[in-house]
This record gives sequence, structure tokens and C-alpha cells, in this order.
Amino acid sequence: MKKRFSFTIAATDGNARTGRIEMRRGEIRTPAFMPVGTAATVKAMKPETVRATGADIILGNTYHLMLRPGAERVARLGGLHKFMNWDRPILTDSGGYQVMSLSELRKLTETGVEFRSHLDGSKHMLTPERSMEIQRLLGSDIVMAFDECPRADQPRDVIAASMEMSMRWAKRSRDAFDAGTEHAASAALFGIQQGALDEGLRRHSADALTEIGFDGYAIGGLAVGEGQEAMFATLDFAPGQLPADKPRYLMGVGKPDDLVGAVERGVDMFDCVLPSRSGRNGQAFTWSGPINLRNARFAEDTAPIDSRCSCSACATYSRAYLHHLVKSGEILGAMLMTEHNLAFYQQLMEAMRIAIEEGRFADFAAQFRRGYGPASGNISA
Repeated sequence: MKKRFSFTIAATDGNARTGRIEMRRGEIRTPAFMPVGTAATVKAMKPETVRATGADIILGNTYHLMLRPGAERVARLGGLHKFMNWDRPILTDSGGYQVMSLSELRKLTETGVEFRSHLDGSKHMLTPERSMEIQRLLGSDIVMAFDECPRADQPRDVIAASMEMSMRWAKRSRDAFDAGTEHAASAALFGIQQGALDEGLRRHSADALTEIGFDGYAIGGLAVGEGQEAMFATLDFAPGQLPADKPRYLMGVGKPDDLVGAVERGVDMFDCVLPSRSGRNGQAFTWSGPINLRNARFAEDTAPIDSRCSCSACATYSRAYLHHLVKSGEILGAMLMTEHNLAFYQQLMEAMRIAIEEGRFADFAAQFRRGYGPASGNISA
């Protein structure tokens, strides 16, 4: 019988770790990057192409899927894996971040969050219990506890109160998850550390989550505008506050140099829309830094996006052709650019795993930073 969930650390190098998560739908190599399939699709990609880039797991979004097509409908159709033709692990976020971003459309109470859909204005209530129910109906493999994600620039007492409520919601999430006996027997539940940039609040949050007990622990409330320097300063202490024998997941991160810096500080899992969103907008990530294929200088460039990349887009198409597709608004341009970016991210994760195994991660990180230059014609992602 395949394991419900286990995490094994194969090697460490400083604070960096490499290992694997074993679940009934497959193995997840760590450090791992999860492409974001918000609405049961990684935009511009077929699931088999996502897998071909090297992805072991993808992320789905509770908020968006509860609104359209609806969790109950997905369940009737056999669950999210069958619905979207992805047979490997899926992590679903709790919906908390998206609901919290609807500041003009929501009402927050101890019970949960009442909000109006951004699609049609219909009224909904999302609580820890309902979030667990939705993720159960979707058939998620890794379920995220329901939390609030406050802005880091708010007063400390506001952030502290939000963190405390998130910890109460974490306990309710744990209880509701365990009550769904069949799902709890086959899925994992992760808690989410909050506390913004404050070391003391993050310690309090980590202690509360550890007391409740989770299969893994996420670091929430970062990559929300605080900047890389502040994020890294927080990651200098936050991962070490969490159990060393459990996966550590940094939510919503990030740029390639963010990933290297976070792995250096002990993070095991990541997700971000950046590679797919950037691809749709003409930005490609390379070992020499990001480039904007919309720029006129690529109009007659016969080189691949990145000569070090092994993806099919780089093996087959030139920068000049991709420049033409992107400038023309052709769908193929978005498909090929997204494929390259996701493949690049997976190649980066694989390179970091090998460097950790071989005990040379510090040298790898230094070499990466030297080669990864500033954006050339960079665009907003």
C-alpha cells in the first residue's frame, strides 16, 4: 500500500536540504517548485506538457474552484485529478489569501469570511470548516489550513491579532480535516505560519502550529510587497522555527534568485504564477537573467531562448520566431514561452538538488548569482 505522506531528508548542505515526499499519487522531489493551476489548468499548458517539464506536483486554488465550476460539481465528475487529467499530487491553497485580497467585498469575523464573488457578486461564506470541505471535495493531496494573510505594513498589534486568529483557525482546520476520515486517511494537512516580518510573532505562530501538529508547515505572509531583502531577513529565522523533520513551504515565491536564496535558508517547497504569467507576456527566464522577447533586438536573433535549456521550445524554435509570435499575439507564443519558463524553473530545482547532494550548494548559489544578471527589457509580471 502506498504511503499517505512521508518526508525524508536525503542530504543537507548548510541550511539547504534535499529529499523527497512520498504520497499515494507519487513522489515529490525537494526542493520542489509547484506550477500554479489556479482554475484546474496551468494556463497555456496541457497537463502532460507540465509533467514533461519535470513538475512532480501542481497547485490548485480553492477560492476560484469553489466559485467556478464549484467543488460539488468537481466531486460529481470524479475529483480534480480526473477532471483536469493530472494523476500526480495536487496541493490546494485554502482560499484565505484570495478572500483577504477582496478588501472591498468581504466581512471578516471570528467565524470566517463573508465575501462577494468577483465573478457575479453572489454572497459566500468561507470558514475553516468549509475550506476543508471544499478541498476534500476536490480530492486534494496536500490541504492547506485556512488562515488570514495581513499586510506586513500594518501595526504590530493588528498583525498579532490576525496571527492569533489564524492559529485558532488552524486548530479548527485540523479538527475539520480529521473529521473527514476517508480523505484524512489519504491526504496531508499543512499549517501556515504567520507573523509578517516579526521574529517573535513568527515564533509564537510556529509554536502554536507545532502543538496542533501538521504534516508540513508553510511560511505565509511573505512575497506580498516587502521586497527581497526583507523577505530574506525573515527567512533567516522563520524556517528554523518550524519542525526540522517536516517540509517547509514558502507560499507564492518567486523569482529564480528568490528560490536560490530561500533554499539556502532551508525552504523545501515553492509555488508562484511568475513563470507562466511572465511567459504569456513575453518574458523568458534564462541562466543569464530574464529577457523580454518583445524587444526589437530579438527580431532576427536565430539563437534559442537559452542554449543551456533542454526544453522542446529551446530545441526547436528561435528567439526571432518567438519574438514574432509574441508581438503578433499568437497563442503558440504563450504556450512555448510558458513551457520554457516552467522547464527552466524545474531545471533550476534539479540543479539545486544535485548541488546539495554533492555538498557544493554555496558554490552553486554564488555562481548562479554571478551569472544571473538584471532583466533586459524586463516587464512587470
